[in-house]
Amino acid sequence: MTRIAIVGGGLGGLTLARVLHTRGIASAVYELDASPTARDQGGTLDLHEESGQRALAEAGLTRQFRAIAREEGEALRILDRHGVVRFEETADAAGGTRPEVDRGALKRILVESLPDGVVRWGTKVTAVEAGRLTLATGEVVEADLVVGADGAWSKVRPLLSAAVPVYSGLSFVEAHLSEVDTRHPDAAALVGPGSMFALAEGLGLIAQRNGGGRIRVYAAVKNDDPAAVTELADRERLLDVFAEFDSGLRTLVEDSDDPLIPRPIHALPAGHRWERVPGVTLLGDAAHVMSPFAGEGANLAMLDATELALALAAHADVESALSAYESALFPRSEEAARDSAENLEACFRPDAPAAMVDQMLAHSGKDTR
Repeated sequence: MTRIAIVGGGLGGLTLARVLHTRGIASAVYELDASPTARDQGGTLDLHEESGQRALAEAGLTRQFRAIAREEGEALRILDRHGVVRFEETADAAGGTRPEVDRGALKRILVESLPDGVVRWGTKVTAVEAGRLTLATGEVVEADLVVGADGAWSKVRPLLSAAVPVYSGLSFVEAHLSEVDTRHPDAAALVGPGSMFALAEGLGLIAQRNGGGRIRVYAAVKNDDPAAVTELADRERLLDVFAEFDSGLRTLVEDSDDPLIPRPIHALPAGHRWERVPGVTLLGDAAHVMSPFAGEGANLAMLDATELALALAAHADVESALSAYESALFPRSEEAARDSAENLEACFRPDAPAAMVDQMLAHSGKDTR
């Protein structure tokens, strides 16, 4: 029996364990978090038919996904800094192919689909070698395959590649609003049931409706120094940066509930790949972390996991499976990474939000120029 050790219990690692389980292949997931709800799991995401939804179908979880998906979350609004709506699309008009789902809810159905004991919560991996993990307890885990599903700052990646994520030139400052329908009705109306982008040169306020009456806001700032974003976690200082934005837009920051969270955006080089190393591979952000401006991060992680699981099920030996998996992984992730980098630059051009509006008009078929 092949011993498979998955480092990281995020969406990618859990999807890999689940799809392997449905094919009768055992694995163990080692996750530092003490439980699936030990920290905030992040905002909402749209699951694409060809990637995230396909992964859930292979995992046998489509019914569970449909129960937690928010079809209305496909709605989109694009505004300029004056609060003028430049593009708007309802969920019905969007086609209903990419429903939104809260990350926490998606993680829950994946965890619940696994047998007890598959995920070892609260387990710190202190060292990784090909074929071996060392845990903080001193326990040594032997494995025929080690999979790095441990995110942007992966401990597994150095076994395969010297590449490290670099700062993208853009930082987010994250803010939260709760009970928006009763406490912040104007913000609820401004954002709508899905996502809202208010863009200008080098700046943006990006908001998304989450389940449970919450809105998550990302104040985006182009800045060459990633350390500078920590200063913007001061609400008054951040509002000064957005002084020329419409007052209604600024309330998304002014009225937010929690302390602001600085998030510099990092990415691996587009086209990141490695030579085949026996018994080790990567998936998700560990393999190809990119900015969120292609909407592919979680979708690709889940697709990577599914493709890896299916390759392991289809091949008699691990190395053949890894070769097949990586040969498809590299071009797929390179294309998404390039799209992400290009979209980031386009969104914050001097004529923003023109580029995003043009892209959405072309996608929706409404561009009549």
